[in-house]
Amino acid sequence: MPTDLPNLLTLSRIAAIPLLVGLVFLRTPVGDILACAVFSAAAITDYFDGKIARERGVLTAFGRMLDPIADKLLVGAALMLLAGMERLSPFGLLPAIVILLREILVSGLREYLAGIKIGLPVTRLAKWKTGFQMGSIGTIVAGDSGASAIGLGFLPVSWLGEAGLWVAAALTLLTGWDYMTAGMRHAAAEDMAREGAGERGRAG
Repeated sequence: MPTDLPNLLTLSRIAAIPLLVGLVFLRTPVGDILACAVFSAAAITDYFDGKIARERGVLTAFGRMLDPIADKLLVGAALMLLAGMERLSPFGLLPAIVILLREILVSGLREYLAGIKIGLPVTRLAKWKTGFQMGSIGTIVAGDSGASAIGLGFLPVSWLGEAGLWVAAALTLLTGWDYMTAGMRHAAAEDMAREGAGERGRAG
């Protein structure tokens, strides 16, 4: 049910997006810190919604459908927001593009594989990718101004966030390749099965 706690946590990630946008648009140190807190809280729900669902045995079709959508909406909105507000340098914009393109690729693969009743499981490497991705985006959202607001202005926060984004992008390419090869393998098998069925039909 959509009202189960895991599903509510998933929905909260989507609900956090307009709040995140509004806080970043303030362009103030306090707004940046609050935006970082909102993004971080939303990112943490990605771990707890699945954990709670498994522990309580409330895995639902609604949750399986919505969970990856919520993740992609949150990440996509955050990256577009940072780029649009010029919070990403050219150094940080490149991995952001890689991450967004990978999300589109995997979404397309999942849609195709769902059509032939095959799932695309999340790998351990993909979980590491998500961790680096969420951590680096949250760091960039806080930025140097947010760090200064809490007495950490001596740290190159934006640079550290963009460096983490490069790590996430590298993991993104690796996991994207794994998913792509899996999709191509299933597509080739489906084509071979279809050709075999056609040949049997002609022989009959």
